[in-house]
Order: sequence, then C-alpha cells, then structure tokens
Amino acid sequence: MSRPRAKLTNNFPGCPVESTLSLLDGKWKGVILYHLITSGTLRFSELQRKLQSITQRMLTKQLRELEDSGIVERTVFPVVPPRVDYSLTSLGRSLGPVILALEQWGQRHVVCRDGKKYVVTPDDPSAETELELGGERSAA
Repeated sequence: MSRPRAKLTNNFPGCPVESTLSLLDGKWKGVILYHLITSGTLRFSELQRKLQSITQRMLTKQLRELEDSGIVERTVFPVVPPRVDYSLTSLGRSLGPVILALEQWGQRHVVCRDGKKYVVTPDDPSAETELELGGERSAA
C-alpha cells in the first residue's frame, strides 16, 4: 500500500512543482495573473470587467489568496468612493515568463470552438481531443 503524499518527506522530486502550482491553485488565479502581467496595475472593477464570468466574492477571494502568498499587492487609496489597485509584487512579476509560456502553449495546442475546448496534439494537428470539465477526455 502506498503512503499518502503528505507523508512523503524524503526524496520527493516534484516538490518545487507542486509547491508552485499550489500558489496558483484556483480557477481564476492564472487568468488574474495574466491580466496583471499584460496590463499592469488594475483596479478591482477593471479586473471584474476582464473576467466577466467571475463573481465579486470569488474575485475577492482569489485576490486575497494571491495577496497572502505575496504575489499580488493591494493598495487602498483613502478617497470617496474608495479606490483599490492591484499590482504584482516582484515575486509576482517573476511568474511572468511562466504565465506567458502557458499562454503560448495554449495558443498552439488548445482550440475553443462551438462552446467546447479541444486539445491539438503536436504530432497530428488535425487530431483533436475534446476537453470536458473535470479533466475527462473523449474523442471528438
């Protein structure tokens, strides 16, 4: 019987990858980071406009988690109405190449058509595999 991952303390080669992914874990964090990397400092309402499907509560939650991780900085201006800006910290900016590499990979290998997402393999660009929620795959 295998031991749970949490119990594996010695010789765990995936630790840096898993730790990094845990900072980015969440449906919206990668997209939030992408917009902050490509647009610079954004106000809460600007982020909300860029992510039309996100609820205010979820955006707040994801931004707080990124702030707690030291990736995003929140600046509150004491004006009426209140103004809050979000920007990347130096740690967050260091994720720029990673997020942009994900964007490039997606542009090459993911096609969105008719409300569905498909993965295109590098070996056979005409072969598409449909992506479904939950990571399940089925042939298209």
